[in-house]
Amino acid sequence: MKTDGSEEFLIDSVGMPIQEKIGAVNAAAWDLSAACSGFTYSLNVGRQFIATGEAETVLVVGAECLTRYVDWTDRTTCVLFGDGAGAAVLQAGEAGQGILHIKWRTDGNYSDLISMPGGGCRYPPHSTDSIDARLPFIKMRGNETFKVAVRSLTEISEEVMCAAGISAGDIDLFIPHQANMRIIQAVGARLGLTDDQVFTNVQHVGNTSAASIPLAMVEARDQGRLEPGTLLLTSAFGGGLTWASSLIRM
Repeated sequence: MKTDGSEEFLIDSVGMPIQEKIGAVNAAAWDLSAACSGFTYSLNVGRQFIATGEAETVLVVGAECLTRYVDWTDRTTCVLFGDGAGAAVLQAGEAGQGILHIKWRTDGNYSDLISMPGGGCRYPPHSTDSIDARLPFIKMRGNETFKVAVRSLTEISEEVMCAAGISAGDIDLFIPHQANMRIIQAVGARLGLTDDQVFTNVQHVGNTSAASIPLAMVEARDQGRLEPGTLLLTSAFGGGLTWASSLIRM
């Protein structure tokens, strides 16, 4: 798994090094990639393992090093993204607590809105032509992405609330993916949420993709805004395109 006595792993994985570091000798570990929606996608996978009895405890980690993949000559994208990591431990709980509902969606027709063209099988990372063409870096069509993101996040959030039979006024806290303030404000307004219901930290951490929601959850908890009994709505949107929303009773 790793080189002679060093901390360098031979595979591009996060799950396996974490499993080794925490000594979870009986655990299965793997990476799930769904861009900025990755944490919520992973929550949905983890809760199903617990519901079926396949696992008693699941550790879900959202981790990103996006600054490695930004083109520092492209000011439309490089100023947006940051690095970070956050985690949640899932276990079975009492009825009416924990993860109440999750909805997720994917639409590959929009895959070119947010992408990293180089680095895969089409344009291998060892190709100098790929690097010279600035392909192994994050590309984003900002105006089109904004429109699709606002619509998708609003719709998926409404689906989750409808499934639970609640309205915006019942939500104690809304933690959206911290993409940018314009998207967050637009989605909050469309959902009919007040500013006090919407949590933001993008102004000092940037867009940390799959780490965005767990990082915000920790900060909200530290501020006393995420306590036992809090009804939390989360929504995320990312490359693929993927989007997802969860309703959680803390």
